[in-house]
This record gives sequence, structure tokens and C-alpha cells, in this order.
Amino acid sequence: MTDGYATRESLARDLSAIGLADGDAVLVHAALRQVGKVLGGPDDILDALRDVIGPAGTILGYCDWQLEDEVRDDLSLRPHVPAFDPLRSRSTRDNGYWPELLRTTPGALRSGSPGASMAALGGEAEWFTADHALDYGYGPQSPLGKLVEARGKVLMLGAPLETMTLLHHAEHLADFPNKRVLRYEAPILVDGRTVWRWFEEFDTSDVPEGLPEDYFATIVEQFLATGNGRRGRIGEASSVLVPADAMVAFGVDWLERWGRTL
Repeated sequence: MTDGYATRESLARDLSAIGLADGDAVLVHAALRQVGKVLGGPDDILDALRDVIGPAGTILGYCDWQLEDEVRDDLSLRPHVPAFDPLRSRSTRDNGYWPELLRTTPGALRSGSPGASMAALGGEAEWFTADHALDYGYGPQSPLGKLVEARGKVLMLGAPLETMTLLHHAEHLADFPNKRVLRYEAPILVDGRTVWRWFEEFDTSDVPEGLPEDYFATIVEQFLATGNGRRGRIGEASSVLVPADAMVAFGVDWLERWGRTL
């Protein structure tokens, strides 16, 4: 810290202390205001992450896409709705400033599954964002599935634990009763033309019936209580770092045990 400000160097020390390391692939959820005053603003946070993981490492962020249901469902508006374009379409505002900061940083790439789209920056960005399944975009053929395969990590940088997107991958994999399937239409670019396509995925927009709204936070807290993952401060932000493969395995087991109680 310098005169009450976090710096790129102090943030890098904090990130190393919580367990981030050279070559890591890390999905970051960030509540940037929780970090406190940063001398170089949000770019210092991104640069500190890049300093710690090095050129071989990869930073990921969950973008989603800003297309309101009432717009999607109003047939009179469809001719005027821009198609999803991984290069230009904005991240959903609900996810805060971080994913859009990452997406628009030179060198960043974005996956092509609209609602589940992710941005990636770093050594394996192309691999993480390639061939993202259009249907069931939180499943194995997704950046989340690849993060598990790569034994990457998830950093909740001041962000609420219930926003850990990785657990949507656990929801996809877990076998429990009454899993809801969501089907909807959205416009995408096909050979430069706008095409309205039907999409199908397990419903991530609402929690399974019988679970509290913030049950992702419960899963993460119980995972941390087993001694896995680490807590620490990044600047002033209370933060958590977990291994993606162990977190998903725990989440799948938790959901399936809960399912057996129904």
C-alpha cells in the first residue's frame, strides 16, 4: 500500500499470498469497489493478475450477454435486435464492470455461446474460448469444463460467493430430480447474417425448488470448511481462491446428496 492506495505491486503480493501462481488459469469474479482505492484503477488489478500468472497463464471472466427477455419475446422488435457478436456484444450489466474490462483489453478473446459466453486473456485464451457449445453452454464443452480439465482456479475477488459461475457447471453435471430445462430463441450471426436460433440448457436463471437463493454460497463455505481453498485479502477485498476441479466435484456431490433427500 502507498498512502492508503493499493498498487499493482501490492496487489500482486496479495494475489500470490492467497495462492495464485505462475502459469495458472483463473476465472475471476470481481467486485472492484471492494478492493478499495487502487492507484492505477481497475487496470492495475488486471495487470497485477497478469504479473502473477505470467504469459503462460490465462485470466477468464464471465460475460453473458445483455438481451432482455421482454425484447427477446416481442416479435415486433426482432427485426431490430442486433445479433450476438462475440467481438462487439456487451457483457451483461448484472455481472459488473470486470468482465467488460477483460473483454475489451487488447488480446482478449470471447467464446461464442451467447448466454454462457466468457472472455479470456493470456497464454491459453484461444483454447479456452474455442468450440463453446451453443446448447448446454455450462457443460463439459465450455470454458468451465476446460477450466476443470486444466486444473485451473476460481478467484472471488471481493465478489459474493453465491455468484460463483463454476457451480453452474456442477449443476449441469449433477444427477438430481426435477432439473429444469430452458428453451429460448436468440439471434446469432451465421455467415454474416442474423439468424434466430433455438437454444437449450439446464435452467441457470432460477435455483432448484427447495433450495435457498444463495445456496451457492453455502456450497462454497462448506467446501472451505473442509480445508480446501484459501481466504485472503486483495487490497481491502475479502477474497477466496478455490481449485476448480475439487470445487466442482464437491458441488456435484453436494447437489446429489441434497437430491436424495427429496
